[in-house]
Amino acid sequence: MALTKAQIIEEIGKRNGFTMKKSTELVESLLEILKSALESGEDVLISGFGKFCVKDKNARRGRNPATGEDMMLSARKVVTFKCSASLRDEINT
Repeated sequence: MALTKAQIIEEIGKRNGFTMKKSTELVESLLEILKSALESGEDVLISGFGKFCVKDKNARRGRNPATGEDMMLSARKVVTFKCSASLRDEINT
């Protein structure tokens, strides 16, 4: 099961003694800052956690899985995440 935004808001409130409204404002503000940086093409580095990067994907040939028909997939931008070494070590212990 995935950790949801609502669960993050609730946990921030519990750990810091914030009201649900204050916790929600905090999480929403953080997400807006991250989105703005990524939309403008900036990388987002969070020390001890990881780095979010915007990468360009070239146009390529693909296939519609429902019909098997060949198609061209347009060029696009994607967000990638690379976790920090310390997070990787914690996950693998």
